[in-house]
Amino acid sequence: MARVLVTRRLPDGGLEPLAGHELLQREDGVEAGELADVDAIICLLTDRIDAGVLEAAPKLRVVGNVAVGYDNVDVAAATARGVVVCNTPGVLDETTADLAFALILAASRLLSEAERDLRGGRWQGWGIGQYLGQDVHGATLGLVGYGRIGQAVARRAAGFGMQVLHHCTHDTGEPGFVPTLDALLAEADVVSLHVPLTDATRHLVGARELALMKATAVLVNTARGPVVDEEALAVALEEGRIFAAGLDVYEREPEVHPRLLAAPRTVLLPHVGSASVATRTRMAQVAAEGVRAVLAGEHPSNVVNPAAL
Repeated sequence: MARVLVTRRLPDGGLEPLAGHELLQREDGVEAGELADVDAIICLLTDRIDAGVLEAAPKLRVVGNVAVGYDNVDVAAATARGVVVCNTPGVLDETTADLAFALILAASRLLSEAERDLRGGRWQGWGIGQYLGQDVHGATLGLVGYGRIGQAVARRAAGFGMQVLHHCTHDTGEPGFVPTLDALLAEADVVSLHVPLTDATRHLVGARELALMKATAVLVNTARGPVVDEEALAVALEEGRIFAAGLDVYEREPEVHPRLLAAPRTVLLPHVGSASVATRTRMAQVAAEGVRAVLAGEHPSNVVNPAAL
C-alpha cells in the first residue's frame, strides 16, 4: 500500500482507481512537511510541483496532474529524480471545444454586453442599431495550434459553414494549413488559441500580432493565459483595433488585469473550459489511474516524461 497525497478535493469517484492505497487528502495544496513519506502526488494545475517540492519527497515515484497542460510541474527536475509525471490527454477535448465555441459565439454577437444591459435595466426595447455583432456563420476561423482540442473546434465550425484555417509548428499536410502565424492572423475573422504554454508561446499574441488582425476580428483564448499579453489586448479593444475577445484563462490567475476587466466587448469566464461533471470526474480518474499504474510497476499511456520510467 502506497501513500498518495491528494492536494485538493476531487469530484466523487475521481479516486476510485486508487482503492487500497492510503490517501492523504488535502484541501489547499502541497505542504512540504507532509512529503517525506509520500509515494505519489495527485495535484491540480494550480499546484506548483517544483524542485523544492520534489526534493522534500525522497520517496516520490509519480505525480498525477489533473490537467492536460503540465506547466505547473518542473518536468525536467522530476525526470532527473526518476519521478514519473502523468496528465489527462484526450479527456477534456470535446468539453473544452464546446466552451471555445461558446466564447466564439458570445464574443462575436456581443452577448455578454447585451445581457448586462438587460439585467441592469438599461435595455429600453428593440432597436435596429443595438448590439450589432459579427456573423459567425460563413466566417473564417483561424486556429492557432491544431491538436485534439483545435481539431474538435474545427468540427464544430463546419456546422456553421466556416472556412477553417490552422497554424502550428509543423505542416499538417491538411487543407487549411497556413505556414505563418502572421498570415493566419491577417486572414481570420475569429482567432482561437489552442497551444500549450512554453517559452516559445508566452505572449505569442501581443501588440504586434493584434495589429495584424482585422478590426472586425474576434480573439478567443481557452489555452493558457500567458499566451496572450493582456495589457496589449486591453489596449487593442479600447482603441477598436479588434472587435471583441472571449477569454477563459488569464496571465496571473485568479487575478485578471484591471484594464482588461474594464475593456469593451469582452466575454470573461473563470477558467471553466473543462467544467462539466462528467469531464472533471474523468480527468481525476485518468490521473489516478496513471498513478496506480506507475505504483504497480506498469507503464501507463498518459506519461509526460517516459524517460523517468
